[in-house]
Parts: sequence; structure tokens; C-alpha cells
Amino acid sequence: MGCSSCSTGKDGQPRGCKNNGTCGTDGCNKLTVFDWLSNMSLPTGQNPFDCVEVRFKNSRKEFFRNVDNLPLAIGDVVATQAKSGHDVGIVTLTGELVKVQMKRKKVAHDDEALPKVYRKASQRDIDIWQKCRDKEPEIQKRSREIAISLKLQMKLSDVEFQGDGSKATFYYTAEERVDFRQLIKDMAKAFNIRIEMRQIGYRQEAQRLGGIGSCGRELCCSTWLTDFRSVSTASARYQQLALNPQKLAGQCGKLKCCLNYELDMYLEALKNFPPQDSKLKTEKGIAFCQKADIFKETLWFSYKDDPASWHALDKDQVLEILEMNKNNEKIASLEEYAQTNVSEEKMAFENVVGQDSLTRFDRPKKKKGNKKRRKNRPKKPSNAQ
Repeated sequence: MGCSSCSTGKDGQPRGCKNNGTCGTDGCNKLTVFDWLSNMSLPTGQNPFDCVEVRFKNSRKEFFRNVDNLPLAIGDVVATQAKSGHDVGIVTLTGELVKVQMKRKKVAHDDEALPKVYRKASQRDIDIWQKCRDKEPEIQKRSREIAISLKLQMKLSDVEFQGDGSKATFYYTAEERVDFRQLIKDMAKAFNIRIEMRQIGYRQEAQRLGGIGSCGRELCCSTWLTDFRSVSTASARYQQLALNPQKLAGQCGKLKCCLNYELDMYLEALKNFPPQDSKLKTEKGIAFCQKADIFKETLWFSYKDDPASWHALDKDQVLEILEMNKNNEKIASLEEYAQTNVSEEKMAFENVVGQDSLTRFDRPKKKKGNKKRRKNRPKKPSNAQ
């Protein structure tokens, strides 16, 4: 996918913006890394790092060794080593930051089994690669029909061809273990290629396919999120969110990853916070907690006999009352504490520069001829004369 900054070359592939891994709209690559070391020269006598990061279809990235010291830049299309034949991908990162990424993903840069970069892709390599990519939607549709005819409980979500067109990898999701031996035989006979089946999770499926979330932005997993942490309903409870599956679930059908983004802040605020199931004993009766605002440190309580009337109490006041209840002491009523918390609301906006009202055009216009008529009227004679 090429953006407006890169445009496209004659072969239909992105020319590459050569802008340190990013461009004006950052639409060329998924999960790009900004190469902030590109303008810095290496120390005298040090050779550049001999590994590069290459991106294939969607967000799949792998590291390859540049054994021939090819002058590679971000955006170049290269032919890389595969288990059999060769694959074609786009360079997404070069230089010293590749070493940092390999360490982060726990890939040893001195591993002799690291695959190699063969060459820069020729026009023939790109033509074969593009021809295979064009066949993927039709093959995906046909493979789904074969899986349905075999009554397999699985979903084929994506197909990825190898660069030389000799092998295709089918990504699928399933609830249980699937016996797809007959499926592989039928697909190999129908498509005349080698088949590899790879099971992925529902979150990985959403990452590969991409989409727009309920927030109106692209999915986090397909743009910048690289690791998937488990999300439980406890994350929603701590943040006082309604346990509505339709609102809490993402496009993958699982709980949204963004539920974990602010969880640590809520847990830190809840350390010295009274529990929401706490009961306050007063002379008027027992009061139950109806609502709590963690960051304003305010809790609302109501009596058992009058649940419609809520009284706002500070966190320290609630802790004080709970300590008194432990010593078998009761307060007179919640109203005494609630009255001290009443404060006048400050005006959030004040028209200090004399701005006109937005409804000034809705007022009826006055007639302009009234003043002229008053001037032309004859003056009344005075009573003194």
C-alpha cells in the first residue's frame, strides 16, 4: 500500500519515500519503526550492521542477513531465502536499529541459521510476486468452499503466497482441533501448489486483516501494538464500566485491548480507596454505596429505606466513618458530612473579550425608520406658554 508521499513506481509497487522509515501519512507500512539514527555516521573503522528487517504480507516481519553487503534502503523490494525457493518482501528497517529490534524480539544476530537476502528483486521477480498476490482472493474463496463441503469447523481468514509462487500459506481460526488432511489434499490438487496450514488466534486474525475500531481510528493491533496481553472482565470492573459484551468486545470478538491501557492508573488510585461494598452505620439506618468516582475521591451513599436520595462523601470521610463503626460508634446522619462538601460551581467560560452571542442573528431586526419619523414630528407646545 503506497501513500500520497511515496506514490507508486512503474511496476505498481511503492517507490519508497526514503524518509527514515516513515512518510507524510505513514501509510506505506504497518508497525513502522522510525530510523532516528539514519543521519548519524558510524565511528571510524566500524562496519554497518549486516542484518535488515523485511516485511511481507500484512504485519509479518522477519530478519535477514545481508551477506553480500547490498546497498539496501527502506522501501526496497528484495528476494530473500525461504525453506524452498525464495520469497519477496519490502525492507522496513536497516542499520543499528535492526540490532535493537532483534534483541527486543529475542533473535540472536550471530545465529548462523539466520536466512539471507539474495538480491534486490528484479522486474521478473516483482511480476511473478504481483501475479501471485492477484490470485489470492480467488483462491481464498475457493478454499473456503472446499472447507465447507468437508464440513470442517474452521475459518480460513487469509492466504499468503510465497514470492516465487511455489507455496501458499493458509491462515485459519478454529475453536477446537481440526483434521484438515483431506482439505490439504483437495486444495493441492485444485491449485497445484504446496500447501501450509497455520492456525492463528482471533486477535492475530484482526491484526492481519485490519479495520476501524469503535473509537473511529485504525485498530491498535494492526498499527502499533505488537504484543497481546490477556484482558479479563476484572479490567472493566476496576474502571467501573458496564459489563456489556457488545461495547467491550472488539472486532476480533474478544475484550478490547485498550481496557488494559489505563488499568494501572486505576489500580494505583484504588490502593487507599474504601471498598464499594462498604456499609456505613448511622442512627438513621444503614447506608450503602451507590456510586464512586475514583479520581475525584468521592463516594455517593444512600439509606436503605431511601435509595433515591444520594449523599456525596469524600474518601477520607468514608474512611473515618468506617473506623468509627469498627469501634461500635455511629454518626448521627450522612447529611452532616454531605453539607460540608457542597461548593458553588465556578463558571467554566466567561466572555471577557466581548464576543457576540451565537444567537445574535436569531433576534428580530429593529426598523431603522423610527428615528427619522421622530425628528420630523412637530414639537408639542409647553404648558408654561
